[in-house]
Amino acid sequence: MPSVLTDRRPLPTGASGAEPAAPRRRTRVLALPEARWAAAATVLFLLALPLQLTGAPGWAWAVPYALAYAAGGWEPAWAGLRALAGRTLDVDLLMIVAALGAAAVGQVMDGALLIVIFATSGALEALATARTADSVRGLLDLAPATATRLRADGTEETVTPADLTVGDTVLVRPGERIGADGRVLDGTSEVDQATITGEPLPVAKEPGDEVFAGTLNGTGALRVRVGRDAADSVIARIVHMVQEASGTKAPTQLFIEKVEQRYSLGMVAATLAVFAVPLAFGAALTGSLLRAMTFMIVASPCAVVLATMPPLLSAIANAGRHGVLVKSAVVMERLGQVDAVALDKTGTLTEGTPKVTDVVPLPGAGPGERELLTLAAAAEHPSEHPLARAVVEAARARGLDVPIARGFRSAPGVGVTATVGEHAVAVGTPARLLDGTSGTPDDGAPTGPSHTDRHGSPVAASPVTTRQAAGRAAASLVARLEAGGRTAVLVVVDGVPAGVLGIADRLRPDAAVTVAALTALTGTRPTLLTGDNARAAARLAGEVGIQDVRAGLLPEDKVAAVRERQDAGRRVLVVGDGVNDAPALAAAHSGVAMGRAGSDLALETADAVIVRDELAAVPAVVALSRRARRLVVQNLVIAAAFISGLVVWDLAGTLPLPLGVLGHEGSTVLVGLNGLRLLREAAWRRAARTDTSSA
Repeated sequence: MPSVLTDRRPLPTGASGAEPAAPRRRTRVLALPEARWAAAATVLFLLALPLQLTGAPGWAWAVPYALAYAAGGWEPAWAGLRALAGRTLDVDLLMIVAALGAAAVGQVMDGALLIVIFATSGALEALATARTADSVRGLLDLAPATATRLRADGTEETVTPADLTVGDTVLVRPGERIGADGRVLDGTSEVDQATITGEPLPVAKEPGDEVFAGTLNGTGALRVRVGRDAADSVIARIVHMVQEASGTKAPTQLFIEKVEQRYSLGMVAATLAVFAVPLAFGAALTGSLLRAMTFMIVASPCAVVLATMPPLLSAIANAGRHGVLVKSAVVMERLGQVDAVALDKTGTLTEGTPKVTDVVPLPGAGPGERELLTLAAAAEHPSEHPLARAVVEAARARGLDVPIARGFRSAPGVGVTATVGEHAVAVGTPARLLDGTSGTPDDGAPTGPSHTDRHGSPVAASPVTTRQAAGRAAASLVARLEAGGRTAVLVVVDGVPAGVLGIADRLRPDAAVTVAALTALTGTRPTLLTGDNARAAARLAGEVGIQDVRAGLLPEDKVAAVRERQDAGRRVLVVGDGVNDAPALAAAHSGVAMGRAGSDLALETADAVIVRDELAAVPAVVALSRRARRLVVQNLVIAAAFISGLVVWDLAGTLPLPLGVLGHEGSTVLVGLNGLRLLREAAWRRAARTDTSSA
């Protein structure tokens, strides 16, 4: 019995680039060796059967029967012997022994029928496995075979997408497929992204917009700067991670495989008893052996072994086609168990592309508006946080020359520090940075203002007094910006607050619907965990329907909040995107990262990644996981019912060997095909449509 986990054939690397639509790759039946051997065994059986029934000489039908045995049985027999050499009892070997046992007692036709049905069952399983791989492998066919790279002198060269590196500029002509993930430098066009994002209509693209490898350009020409290597493109990441997931086994599958060996040994012992006991009481040898062979066939756990992985792997492949990378079968099984959700704010409930709306220097602090933004952008430039990118983009949009910073350091949940020119610059969370600017002097210098000495001469205020005054002014400004729903970022220059940046982020269009869907799925409203200020967090939470808001959190605070829920017996799903979310993603029962703006650390730590940044995919994949778990239970019930019914029939009555073979192999194919139902497009649509109902 072939396993759905054994298909490790390499994936192709590309296809034609000028196709109007993605080619649909489907493995042909006879392209599979299992199908060819099964077809040969079937033809030989159909040739021998009429010769036997019409009374032809024995040699005339014995030869094609023997060839049928060889064609359909050699591969599982060899696999079973190799497993036996490794001290593992393979059920494939038991099927071959049963067929040979039937032939030994003169039931040559029955044994050949067993071989044919067994080989056909294996071919159907192999085809189902290949079609599962096709659904993922076909994504790579979207990548064009070549791309047009522009040299520094403006000339063109034709290269393969694999030769492109980050920073290269490629020319995409009308009607061509885009060769790499990147951003538009010049030109406008409409791009058909349906294969990646699922959007039914082409999307207008202009300078600054992101484009994906494999998507189809419209009528305009685009110059695109490559943002990711070919191996890191959205398509390649989907295929790679789904392949990795296919090589894992869920806890249910591991338990079944652990029990399988003991079950198989017990089944062999029971088969010997079924043969020996009647024989000891005077039963005929042929009848006893035939009953024992039938028992060994129908009691074989093939259907039980196949009950778990097809539904989970089908769900993984289907989710991958829709931009959700589930890293393992373990994760797919665990996602359906969650009963509480914790959501990050920036980059998760919001779009993660915030814009700087206010640049406010503190009066008398030194830097003006342009210098303040320049210093902040220089310090933030090495950071990958969405707020840092917003600051850098704001400086570039105003035409500012951003210098290179030295000594960059980042503290998740606090901010960054760096040396810019001759200035020590810190940019980050006001509550954290203001704590460091309101202390008392170590040498006992006065902390209050002192304008004159005892002779009436003016005395400069101490550095601490200056910092405190600037800190109070900054705190007032921060409160005003946050009251307006903006995120405030404090800029400290040489230890003194110099100004505040106001940053606003847009709520995702599907945020409220997603929160409602997750509430329906888990029975409890999600919790908002954010390092942002309480006012901005509360304002956003009110818009999406979240009541439990925890703001101003450091990474360790988020972990504590997750563990608090889990200590109360909840299985928590955390959805986030930033470096500061990574510890919570790791601590949660399941973690999901937003892929487009997510940090590398969050993407590596999370159990699943939403590549297309569609927040609504989170409840959809949870609902799909629950459907997969229900199909696993269905399959186990089907397998148990068939095995129990056939075993009772064989022991209590007389079960014909061909009927036993048909029942056993039929149940194996049935559970396999039942699990593969989740490969269909309708399965994802149903999960996305019903994710607002309790499951």
